[in-house]
Amino acid sequence: MTGSHLGTRPAAWAAAILIGATGTGVLGGVAHAEDIDNLTAQQIADRSRDALLGAHSLHVTTRGDLGRGNRPMSLDLTVDRDGNCNGSVDLGRSQGSVLIVKRGDDVWLKPDADFWKNQVPNGGSAFAAILGDRYLKGPADNPRLRALTRTCDLNTFQKLVSDNANDDTGTLNKGPRTTLGKASVVPLTRTRGNTTLTVDVAATGKPYPLRLALHGDGADAVVNLSAFDEPVPRTTPSRSESFDVSALLSRSSSPV
Repeated sequence: MTGSHLGTRPAAWAAAILIGATGTGVLGGVAHAEDIDNLTAQQIADRSRDALLGAHSLHVTTRGDLGRGNRPMSLDLTVDRDGNCNGSVDLGRSQGSVLIVKRGDDVWLKPDADFWKNQVPNGGSAFAAILGDRYLKGPADNPRLRALTRTCDLNTFQKLVSDNANDDTGTLNKGPRTTLGKASVVPLTRTRGNTTLTVDVAATGKPYPLRLALHGDGADAVVNLSAFDEPVPRTTPSRSESFDVSALLSRSSSPV
């Protein structure tokens, strides 16, 4: 059970899709006009970035393929600025998935059978047998778990947007109002080479980015954002549903 399997790939994938979808000048800067229909594409992008950076919590789901040999993966997480989160990571193509609960300084992980089989070939079956239907519990700063817990922090997502918002190459366009589910949105698109980035920005209320899509050059990936400023569920696995990570490692001779 290595740190790279439990955290690095999901965290890197989340970073890649967020930089790809939001770190390209589609979101950036500051604007203050009120009527979104009269704003330019760049002004809407500015307001949308400010709204995202001002959120204290949100629900993020991702799916798809970034191309260039990357494995399709998906995330389904509710996260906040305090580092709390609740949800799951799916590595795709039957490679396994992990339920995640993080509250304060503790994190609980519940890998499925495919995860143990494919991600931990040396000792995974032993770990699975010991855990049974319980969560693996450990401190959030455990080196083996830290990369995954960073994925659970809204500050991580917001910093990616903030740090990568000044690349304005490509053409930014504003489309006519349309609907995304029940929401009225204004789509913004930026084309760079054979890749197109689309951000659907809420046309009423705060101009949150509700969907970000990346298509072209083998990439076909989507990020959906919702439940802004709604709290992360506070329920955590009970003591009987948990197994301490240090106790698990001490009971196996498999390399970690």
